[in-house]
Amino acid sequence: MTEVFMIAGMAFVTFGIRYVLLASAGHFTFPNWAKTGLNFVPPAVLTAIIVPAVLIPNGAGIEFHLQNAYLLAACVTVVVGLIRKDLLTTIVVGMVAFGIFKWLL
Repeated sequence: MTEVFMIAGMAFVTFGIRYVLLASAGHFTFPNWAKTGLNFVPPAVLTAIIVPAVLIPNGAGIEFHLQNAYLLAACVTVVVGLIRKDLLTTIVVGMVAFGIFKWLL
């Protein structure tokens, strides 16, 4: 029974936090400097997630060499993304490149 109360409490807290933000969404506007700063949040978060996964795939130090399939696939993906500017193509080519490099190495 304790688990039920714990889950209900977590659901209440999660709902409460989100409801307060959604209910006040149309009542105030951010200043321009805050809007400009918030534009950098998605790239910063993605960089913080992807770079450690690419450079430290085994969790035991930086692997910056040509035997790192993650790094090679990431380089191919970045090049394809910059050239094509198409998200689906970039993802598919990146996954195929990773599979090929993982299989070869």
